Amino acid sequence: MLALQGAFALHLDALGRLGVEGLEVRTATDLAQVDALIMPGGESTTMSMLLESQQLFAPLNTAIQGGLPVFGTCAGMILLSAEILDGRSDQRCFGALDMKVRRNAYGTQIESFETDLDVAGLDEPFHAVFIRAPGVEALGPGVEVVSSHQGEPVLCRSGAVLASSFHPEVTNDDRLHRLFLETIAGA
Repeated sequence: MLALQGAFALHLDALGRLGVEGLEVRTATDLAQVDALIMPGGESTTMSMLLESQQLFAPLNTAIQGGLPVFGTCAGMILLSAEILDGRSDQRCFGALDMKVRRNAYGTQIESFETDLDVAGLDEPFHAVFIRAPGVEALGPGVEVVSSHQGEPVLCRSGAVLASSFHPEVTNDDRLHRLFLETIAGA
């Protein structure tokens, strides 16, 4: 669990309910101990700056490019993208998903919303919470859309990388965390 900033504690709770012990990753030494990583929602610019100041960006990039399974939610999706639209000029991303993502595409904090989504592989809709959510503006050929909202991708996957525009950790529905664990098992 990337634990520099954001909603990492809620993700750890979800993992715990699924019987998985999570580790808070704050250093390269912590990163070397994990088999997979969740990058939580939060503020993507701040997370990018903290990854740099904690000297974690380069080792995390190496791990991701080497096949580390990663699940990014909201800000995590932004950081996993190939290009960030409306970000700061010094904001970095990992390019783990061949897509362009616009920060705050769904509006400001007061325009946050909840909706039920059909998700490939799930029998019942998933209740999704969008908080200043990023929007996917372009997808490369290797990116699978797992769920959409009003025709726009909001849950995408490529290999062992999964990313959502919304915050599954703020619900008690652990199915997306379980989906990620299944991705890890298959990687």
